[in-house]
Amino acid sequence: MRRHKSVLLASSMFAVFATPAMAQEAAAPAPQEDSARQKGGLDEIIVTARKRQETAQDVPVAVTAISAEQITARDVTSVEKLTAIAPQFSVGRASNGSGAQLTLRGIGSSSTSIGIEQSVAVVVDGAYYGQGRVINEGFFDLARVEVLKGPQALFFGKNATAGVISITTADPTAAPEFMIKGGYEFRSQQYRVEGYASGPLTDTLGYRVAARYSKMDGGYYRNLAQDITYTEVDAASVLAGGTGDPTSHLATAAPRKAPGEEEFLARATLKWEPDDHLTVSLKGSFDNNEVNNSSWNYVAFRCGNGSTSQLTGEACGEHFVTYQNNMPADIAANYPYAKSDGSLYNRYRSAGGTLNVTYDADTLQVSSVTNYQWNNNRWACACDFQSSAASNWATENSSWKAFSQELRALTQFDGPFNMMVGALYQRTRRDFAQFVMTGAVSNSAAPEGYEHVATAKTSFTKGDTMALFGQLTYKILPDLELAGGVRYTDETKNSFFTQNYNNPLLLGIFRDQNDPDGLGVVTARQRFTNWSPEATLTWKPTPDLMIYGAYKTAYKSGGFSNGGINSKFSSDPTADLTFDPERAQGFEIGFKSTLLERQLRFNVTAFSYKYRDLQVDFFNSPIFAFQTLTADARTKGVEVEFEFAPNGIPGLDIHGSVNYNKATYTDFPLAPCYAGETPAEGCNLAGNTRQNLTGAPLSVAPRWTGNLGIGYEVSVGSANKLGFNIDSKYSGAYLASGFGNPLSRQSKYATLDAGIRFGAEDDNWQIAVIGKNLTNRFYVTGVVDGPSTGSGTGTPAGVKADQLGFGTLPRTVMVEVTKRF
Repeated sequence: MRRHKSVLLASSMFAVFATPAMAQEAAAPAPQEDSARQKGGLDEIIVTARKRQETAQDVPVAVTAISAEQITARDVTSVEKLTAIAPQFSVGRASNGSGAQLTLRGIGSSSTSIGIEQSVAVVVDGAYYGQGRVINEGFFDLARVEVLKGPQALFFGKNATAGVISITTADPTAAPEFMIKGGYEFRSQQYRVEGYASGPLTDTLGYRVAARYSKMDGGYYRNLAQDITYTEVDAASVLAGGTGDPTSHLATAAPRKAPGEEEFLARATLKWEPDDHLTVSLKGSFDNNEVNNSSWNYVAFRCGNGSTSQLTGEACGEHFVTYQNNMPADIAANYPYAKSDGSLYNRYRSAGGTLNVTYDADTLQVSSVTNYQWNNNRWACACDFQSSAASNWATENSSWKAFSQELRALTQFDGPFNMMVGALYQRTRRDFAQFVMTGAVSNSAAPEGYEHVATAKTSFTKGDTMALFGQLTYKILPDLELAGGVRYTDETKNSFFTQNYNNPLLLGIFRDQNDPDGLGVVTARQRFTNWSPEATLTWKPTPDLMIYGAYKTAYKSGGFSNGGINSKFSSDPTADLTFDPERAQGFEIGFKSTLLERQLRFNVTAFSYKYRDLQVDFFNSPIFAFQTLTADARTKGVEVEFEFAPNGIPGLDIHGSVNYNKATYTDFPLAPCYAGETPAEGCNLAGNTRQNLTGAPLSVAPRWTGNLGIGYEVSVGSANKLGFNIDSKYSGAYLASGFGNPLSRQSKYATLDAGIRFGAEDDNWQIAVIGKNLTNRFYVTGVVDGPSTGSGTGTPAGVKADQLGFGTLPRTVMVEVTKRF
């Protein structure tokens, strides 16, 4: 720990080598602000962390705000790329399950269950998006992004136990404005074109249409797999007393460069402001994203038996390399949701619309947020993630749709009392189908299309949520305010699951819908209710200093794992597929200060939160089933942020943060053993299948994180300007596994980003070069055990599974040209 502190203190001394993570105001500066900028000093940061416009220094919430200018300068084109600016935030991109593991302050949700909503919620234009696949959504043409840390109960749709990523998209401009931007990234050979048209249609109605298209001729990762031969036996032949009639199939190597992404995003906005009181905004969006491999970023970075993978025989290591093969083409030609040539893929499509209506009278503000969202995700996966002659493949088709309506009223009295009341209704439905090819079995007597399917799953969950919430604020003194509120949630989920087809040779493993024990069809009706109170005391002794303390709680509903397994070895499949709600409560204190005649912004936050029934998903190999267990945990720490913009050097902005966080299990006495764990290593409970992880660290929970940087912009001549930024991010070591596997340890690392821009003073045109992860540092932000690796769990002869990590992006360099009209 002393070494880590020394590293961070030394880094702080070299703060001129990093970029500000705190944003400048998203809107174009007014003339008087231009004058201020010429003199240097800080700009105000506007946020909506409490559903009202406030400066970041006035809101008693730990929030990092990122403006449109910062998003553009640092090429933040996805939720994943936010992690460079908010180092306490981590995103692990997964191929299946929920599609992602979002983690903030060490608290996140497992990626292996599609039924788990994220502990870190994403909110877009006031509408709640809780699914992990949201990382594929259109992250472009934005006004600002806010990262709210810690439990959030009142202001953002359904509760979020770990935090909220609040995204606000750009609105129409007051005058006609057109922009087109073209870029090329060298590593992935990616072409990208983006643009928008914006302006007034009438005196009261404005429009904005934005779109982005990108295509990779290459990729970020290299696939070094060789063609393999896959051999099946025919169940119909075996059951008839035959030899099984083995057949061989060629599985060619998947594309050498992955992910080979092609993406199209579009958004249209209409904004009507007939008078000073009423604002109506309607936004519609569409997203189409496809890659050439659903698990393109899976890397065998640790080997369970030494230096080589138990699957491929190739060396494990920290490199941007994978080994994956296509599904055999002759099998894929008649396989549900497979491409006819057997190519791996992931295709994500979504559409949505959000209507925001705000009526702002002198003493009362009434707002409404209406949202509809739909997405469909299909993939074909080499589901060993590192292919071999005994590989498994699968395909999936899952859809999600949700409708929500939120109403909110906020009083704006001059007196000491004000209040906010609101209600939320949401209706959701998930439909899920998966087709798994495993065990090297086929069945020539199967229904058409199922000849090579080992097991097929179909499932759905329907959800209804009703929430009521309110907050009362009381100004005890002109500079002392007490706020207290509560949210009541009533949520029901009705679910169905069955394995509607199983190969006859696997009926000893999988139950199907006609299973004679009557457990082949699982249904569940779940109802959850919760009260989540919170209270905040805010003292502002001077205009430039605020001190606050808060007690917060939060809640996330339980649910149903639509993609689980109904195993013959399990006596209670309903218990395997359902899981309990997650709750959080704790305290946060902090101060926010603006010093040195508004040249320095310095903020400190200390927090301690307890989590009850933290949702932890794992594969229980003895019963061959996925189970979502719950554990108690705590996260506590201190975060320090600063931003310095000296008056004497206009255009210079230095920023940094140092964060300490200890996130551990406080009660997990019967945690699952990791694959290959021996009794001497702790796998000695409940018949040598469980271990005690009480006191052990959570997944992807580094003790120390930080970021440091500098941005500078200067006029060149009378009409041009030059700008640059250099950014660094530091993370201490952590376990990528939530089950204490020492092989999943990610060592400490630092990354470096940089950019340089030259263009017109009035932003009419610009040329930029943007580099990310310039040191080409490989690290993982999540992990799974390699399927069919590891053995002897709970015995002295245990062999650990290969650790397949969710790798992040390598070094990228992009050239961009922007033109405005």
